[in-house]
Amino acid sequence: MILDSFSQENHYLVIADRSTIPDIAVFVWNRIPRDDNGEVANIFALAPDWTIEILSPDQSQTKVTKNILHCLKHGTQMSWLIDPNEQTVFVYRPKQETEVFDEPDALLPGPFFASELELTVKDLFAWLLE
Repeated sequence: MILDSFSQENHYLVIADRSTIPDIAVFVWNRIPRDDNGEVANIFALAPDWTIEILSPDQSQTKVTKNILHCLKHGTQMSWLIDPNEQTVFVYRPKQETEVFDEPDALLPGPFFASELELTVKDLFAWLLE
């Protein structure tokens, strides 16, 4: 399994004519767009395989959720919405009900390409507090 995460520094995600930049975007290695020189392209015109959003106190959960749903509609396999204030993770998948994880020992699901990932809610929030 080879994955790469998306950096917001010099790259842009444009999905169906809409600029969407999640906090973390993960692409399976062979789906990362390249330019003519083989370098990572500056504009990604495809949905990431996995998006992760961390809700900030000043963000609208509705707006973030709309971005997640937009990505899912255009090919994202899984999205997490992490709410640090509530210590809750919402897991979104295409055409499935949203799952809510708020029990500390609950194991968070990952996309198929990250099947080795074993992360509990408690572990995730411990990382965010470091």
